[in-house]
Amino acid sequence: MKFCKTCGNILVVKDTLDGKKLFCRKCNEASNLDGIMTINFPQSQQKEVAIFDETSLEFPTTKVLCPKCDKEVEAYWALQQTRAADEPPTRFYRCKECNNVWREYS
Repeated sequence: MKFCKTCGNILVVKDTLDGKKLFCRKCNEASNLDGIMTINFPQSQQKEVAIFDETSLEFPTTKVLCPKCDKEVEAYWALQQTRAADEPPTRFYRCKECNNVWREYS
């Protein structure tokens, strides 16, 4: 990361006719890229979370269509925030008859 020598703002990379250059968005100061620039983005650590386990008997139940049984059954359900905070939560179900687990995005 480089900063503008004039105003201290972060410099951004832009393509020009002469190749890539660093530019300041505030004062339009330009400078050449010196050396090789590498950008590394860390991969998110995906972890498995057990929604239903042997304590599933403590979850609330509802009547819902089980995709495996292909009929309306009683199933345990739970809500889990699996996406961004501004997205609705994901509803997980576990069929009481066949123990099939599936999810439903709201």
